[in-house]
Amino acid sequence: MSTTWPLLSVITFLPLTGVLFLMLVRGSEANVATNSKLVALWVSGFTFLLSLFLYFGFDPNLSGYQFEEQVDWIPGAGISYHLGIDGISMPFILLSTFLVPLSILASWQSITHRVRDYMIAFLVLETMMVGMFASLDMLMFYLFFEGVLIPMFLIVGVWGGAERVYAAFKFFLYTLLGSVLMLVCMLVMYHQAGTTDIPALAEFDFAPALQFWLFLGFFASFAVKVPMWPVHTWLPDAHVQAPTAGSMILAGVLLKMGGYGFIRFSLPMFPEASDLFAPMIFVLSVIAVIYTSLVALAQSDMKKLIAYSSVAHMGFVTIGIFSMNEQGIAGAMFQMISHGLVSAALFFCVGVVYDRLHTREISAYGGVVDAMPRYATFFMFMMLASVGLPGTSGFVGEMLVLVGAWNRADWVAILAATGLILGACYMLWLYRRVVFGRAEKPEILELEALSGREFMIFVPLTVFVLWFGVYPSTLLDIMEVAVRDVLGQIGPVQTALR
Repeated sequence: MSTTWPLLSVITFLPLTGVLFLMLVRGSEANVATNSKLVALWVSGFTFLLSLFLYFGFDPNLSGYQFEEQVDWIPGAGISYHLGIDGISMPFILLSTFLVPLSILASWQSITHRVRDYMIAFLVLETMMVGMFASLDMLMFYLFFEGVLIPMFLIVGVWGGAERVYAAFKFFLYTLLGSVLMLVCMLVMYHQAGTTDIPALAEFDFAPALQFWLFLGFFASFAVKVPMWPVHTWLPDAHVQAPTAGSMILAGVLLKMGGYGFIRFSLPMFPEASDLFAPMIFVLSVIAVIYTSLVALAQSDMKKLIAYSSVAHMGFVTIGIFSMNEQGIAGAMFQMISHGLVSAALFFCVGVVYDRLHTREISAYGGVVDAMPRYATFFMFMMLASVGLPGTSGFVGEMLVLVGAWNRADWVAILAATGLILGACYMLWLYRRVVFGRAEKPEILELEALSGREFMIFVPLTVFVLWFGVYPSTLLDIMEVAVRDVLGQIGPVQTALR
């Protein structure tokens, strides 16, 4: 679909324009903080409204990319400014623009110093996330992909907890190491194909031996981002130290960059290598699902427990992607969107009580339902969505992944299904310890009820999790043609475990 105005560019760079407005805010420190929050909220909210035009203008029956914009950038090198979306990238753009204003609202009272700088970091982060999902040029993709690191590093390192500097550097070094290998592979691909255009590269026939090394280079970067076991260790530290909104956007969007990269690059460009490495990825994913679920059971920190649960859920995503069939890839996509909503809500659940008692220790709570019944209701709904209760988005994604995995290798589906049982164990255990029981501690009885602002954050997240669970075709119809396009590019190589 062609447009008469550059809608994708506007959505991508509008948050960056908001940074200019933030730089102009003047007055006392209190006024600067208040006005900065308002500017960031209005800009991100307007960006979300604009992104809805993508949804309503998108034709799910068309193959290829829509809303394309292409202008020569470095003509002599075959590099262009190329944006566009298909049924794979569009849901992630909507997820990003939806979660950013909610994250800013979640920061409204918890961030009290250098507020303007914090809001700038969030708006820059939004531009980088949207730009990465919209890029159809490999160089642009890399710039946005790496650009995400900088504001997230600052959000964790400046506004995080006591060990924030350690967590920020660990996050940065892990992701940077993988990205350097990906850059080397991109240079090789450019040398081979003579272009950085992603659609053209998807059609290029890389030699099988070269695919082997290119796959490993991209895998090093995407596996860290997902994150897959055993390169997941940066995630619990980053989540525990990050402010609540940082955890929401980290789990909600940034973890999806690796899964998106596998679908956009690894499957269509290195199909034979993807098929060759599928058994290895299944093993790593099953270990992630089972091992990190067991580790989650042993946690005493609420945030750390949810962080480990994210690693387990993303294990389902990589299983679905490398099942390399329609159910698996669509299930992985659905699972990523669902996890983006549910995990953001769960981290916000932790943030709500942390703002009141300033501790995340599970043992410090109990009987919260007596003081905060609405909070307990939202928490219960998101907990049930996380364990895949039918009627929630979590059920649809996990079931599709298991069907896709069964069609590829039944042992993978059987082992991964144990993660559902373990997931129910640690989430129910968490919920019982925090919410149920008698509220005997005075500080629990004195907990303030949900504020209007907190209610406004929970409601839209709950609505979408319920809507996608009851009416999943809202998302699946958008993805269907794009997933078939990817499978068409993979071709007849899906044989490894059959």
